[in-house]
Amino acid sequence: MKRMVIIAAGGSFLLVAGAFAFQAADYPPCKMCLWQRWPHAAAVVIGLAFLVLGQRILLWLGGLAALITSGIGAYHAGVEQGWWEGPNSCTSGSISGLSPEQLLEQIMTAPIVRCDEIAWQLMGISMAGWNAIISLGLAAIWGMAALRMKV
Repeated sequence: MKRMVIIAAGGSFLLVAGAFAFQAADYPPCKMCLWQRWPHAAAVVIGLAFLVLGQRILLWLGGLAALITSGIGAYHAGVEQGWWEGPNSCTSGSISGLSPEQLLEQIMTAPIVRCDEIAWQLMGISMAGWNAIISLGLAAIWGMAALRMKV
């Protein structure tokens, strides 16, 4: 069981480390990219806490953290693909019906790194999409660990 926790929390650690590596390689994160990092950080802390305390509730909390970041990643991937709109503070938004002054205001206040643009992808899947997929797997590992722990 401890091995499963190390794999799950370690996976979150590696995903965050990878995000920072991309950032160092001149792929700055957008707002939703940053949102995805926080649950991973929580999962790492929860994993460490479990290794010290051994309480089953921590396994469920680790799984919840992984599910949350997976959900944010799936939402972000959908925004990147144009399946739905993202937050106005992170995307370009619509320009229909805007006056020239409003259009200029939108241009001047547009985020530097937009959430609706894919900065990097592998096999047609963006970083947000990979986060969603991998984090769902990590959540499954947390859940299996919780179910296997004897009460």
